[in-house]
Amino acid sequence: MSHAAATDSINFVEEEERVLQLWKDIDAFQTSLKLSKGRPKYTFYDGPPFATGLPHYGHILAGTIKDVVTRWAHQSGYHVERRFGWDCHGLPVEYEIDKSLGITGPEDVQKMGIKAYNDECRKIVQRYSKEWRDIMGRLARWIDFDNDYRTMYPSFMETIWWVFKQLYNKGLVYRGYKVMPFSTACNTPLSNFECGQNFKEVVDPAVIVAFPLEEDPEVSVIAWTTTPWTLPSNLACCVHPDLTYIKVKDNTTSKVYIMMEERLSALFKSEEEYTILEKFPGKTLEGKHYIPLFDYFKQLGQQMGAFRVLVDTYVTTDTGTGVVHQAPYFGEDDQRVCLANGIITRDMKMVCPVDPSGRFTEEVTDFKGLYVKDADKEIVKNLKARGRLVHQGTVKHSYPFCWRSETPLIYKAVPSWFIRVEHAVENLLNSTKQTYWVPDFVKERRFGNWLKDARDWAISRNRYWGTPIPLWVSDDGEEVVCVGSVAELEELSGVKVDDLHREFVDPITIPSKTGRGVLHRASEVFDCWFESGSMPFGKAHYPFENRKEFEDSFPADFIAEGIDQTRGWFYTLIVVSTLLFGKPPFKNLVCNGLVLASDGQKMSKRKKNYPDPMSVVNKYGADAIRLYLINSPAVRAENLRFKEEGVRDILKDVFLPWYNAFRFLAQYARIWEQETGEKFLVNEKSREVSDNYMDRWILSFTQSLIKFVEKEMAAYCLYTVTPRLVKFVDQLTNWYVRMNRRRLKGDSGKAESKKALETLCTVIFGITRIM
Repeated sequence: MSHAAATDSINFVEEEERVLQLWKDIDAFQTSLKLSKGRPKYTFYDGPPFATGLPHYGHILAGTIKDVVTRWAHQSGYHVERRFGWDCHGLPVEYEIDKSLGITGPEDVQKMGIKAYNDECRKIVQRYSKEWRDIMGRLARWIDFDNDYRTMYPSFMETIWWVFKQLYNKGLVYRGYKVMPFSTACNTPLSNFECGQNFKEVVDPAVIVAFPLEEDPEVSVIAWTTTPWTLPSNLACCVHPDLTYIKVKDNTTSKVYIMMEERLSALFKSEEEYTILEKFPGKTLEGKHYIPLFDYFKQLGQQMGAFRVLVDTYVTTDTGTGVVHQAPYFGEDDQRVCLANGIITRDMKMVCPVDPSGRFTEEVTDFKGLYVKDADKEIVKNLKARGRLVHQGTVKHSYPFCWRSETPLIYKAVPSWFIRVEHAVENLLNSTKQTYWVPDFVKERRFGNWLKDARDWAISRNRYWGTPIPLWVSDDGEEVVCVGSVAELEELSGVKVDDLHREFVDPITIPSKTGRGVLHRASEVFDCWFESGSMPFGKAHYPFENRKEFEDSFPADFIAEGIDQTRGWFYTLIVVSTLLFGKPPFKNLVCNGLVLASDGQKMSKRKKNYPDPMSVVNKYGADAIRLYLINSPAVRAENLRFKEEGVRDILKDVFLPWYNAFRFLAQYARIWEQETGEKFLVNEKSREVSDNYMDRWILSFTQSLIKFVEKEMAAYCLYTVTPRLVKFVDQLTNWYVRMNRRRLKGDSGKAESKKALETLCTVIFGITRIM
């Protein structure tokens, strides 16, 4: 028994530190792995975090769930390898370096050289790894940091090449020119699921603009936009073919406009303000030409049929005027009449449009060098002066921001390498059907709905610190070679490399087989989500090593992360595994909700609206914080408002009463020993069966609890288990101990005392193992 058994008070934090020291002395985690070596395997994948920041409550919650489930599997007779993983590449690291070195664009990186830039990234990539190890250790999580996997290890990167080559050979890779969310601060396109990760409520300008018809300039089609800076690139307007549009006179100005009937409220407050002159379906407007807002692309009207009304059913009735302004390079647009572009620099400056061939249109100087916000103002001022502005206001709406730099995203067409996903939606849904999620509504609704609309995945990034895309291409783009391993690269080029980062592979060329000179590597690197989605293969260096071992334990038994990963890691895991092998990469998934500040806001370092996790651990202990988190709605994928007093209450209402029951047992067992001269020993299997009703009740209650926990843990329902454990402690202390105090003390004789003490010992030992 702990030496604390003899004392009346307990310091839980100090007790935990003693236990941690004991674990260290006997190398408890590694010893447990050695002892379980011959057992059936239970496979667990740990989602890799970035080591560019310290662990927060979200990591502690997910880490506790992972620790609980894998410990339970070990206790239930399995061998459970638990390897920690690190996401080392990508924007989080590069963005930190750009900020510290004052890098504003690709030119700055070229000046310093890719090798020097990547060396800087290497330096900070594991900046907090020691702190992670210390914090996770203090939180009693058993996870192997020594045998970790890192996406920057050459073995991991080689597997990424192999995965990509399999997809390439299946015809699932193509280079495309698509309108995509683009981070101006990070100078790279993002995939649609990255874009979905960080929406913010913002106030933007909302303007209604007039497009006078060529056939009758007194009548204007009117369109609404929240991005006035895209108006110089307008090339078309779009209406819904089947909905009703009207010709309407503004009774105040006598001007005549065309808009959707259902959207009259966008411009007029009451019926007295307008007169309807005519009604017709949207398709009546199809093909009608209008006078361009600006003259920059006037020639495209004759050459390519720009500046006319198109029809499409994506036009909605819920915002604007029912007429969509189209700048085809700046938005999802199925009817691309041509390409026009306004160049946006890293600091959100709008430079000026270019023509479709990519040449700058020199005469465009009006808005050159303005910030987007300023460009909005200048463009609105210009339109107003020319009588093309119909209405000006603001709108509060949800808008995507870059998840790394926290700057607003813009939509523009950029060349990118894509993996085909749209054709495989049914297969992805089928893979997901074979998996079990807790709670199930996340799988059925949130994830299922997201999968149904899956888009082709833009996997290339115009960056430096990442796994290079292993495509070598001829200067005319006609010959492409995809390399799937280090050995294959050596065979094709004659060059052997130990590291696959850009500075080592970019200079390597491959001789053309079709008389096109030499092939150079396509300059892009992989999206870091492609690496984390391929981690089951990468961490095993599959198929180059551990082939049988990997295939025997794939798919994994269990994964767990936060609900934000439904559009992140959960999605990329399913996509890569399904496209490669036609099956899911995991069997069971536990999805937790987000941990928010006590006021319901997002936890923010800047606002300092939450207590430092380690100060809470040092005040109340790791067990208290763990039980508080996994006994919360967060384990049912709901959000938790973190309250420090909630952790304190776990000590007061659960651990102290439980400890007091143990103290009571230790105290009276010692008295029993002193009075009888015998050693107090309890053997669960051979102890005498008590005929006391209270003993039988608490023992039966304990057995029911064990059965319940086994059943619920098999179903991964931590949210049913923990409330029952908490309630059990209450029943044990407030009913059994309280009502049997005299028997335990020996007031009813030594035999009764022994029965009560043996019962209490058995019950406390049972609940301790479960806890």
